Amino acid sequence: MPKVLLKELAYTRSGDKGDISNVGILAFSESNFEILRKQVTPQRVKEHYKDLAKGEVKVYEMPNIDALQVVMYNALGGGATKTLRWDETGKSMCLAMLYMEIEVPDGFQVDG
Repeated sequence: MPKVLLKELAYTRSGDKGDISNVGILAFSESNFEILRKQVTPQRVKEHYKDLAKGEVKVYEMPNIDALQVVMYNALGGGATKTLRWDETGKSMCLAMLYMEIEVPDGFQVDG
């Protein structure tokens, strides 16, 4: 199967609460959402973020708006007031998500 970067399928947005990073993924279309919901799994997210996502990862589906909410625990080096990381509130986490490789069907056309 061919692969594209997630940025071809969706927008992303980051947030944080303490040492928890969350990334919202909003698909450009319903068909893109169907591809993403199958492939953006906790295991794939942990593999993609490597040492940044040290704790549990949860992925919540919001099919009414073609979106996923990815929540990564122990992912911000202790949180904004404790971490020595350059991105203490995890705002760049959504940018990193855009570079996750996603398999698409043969002949797939980008909808965004």
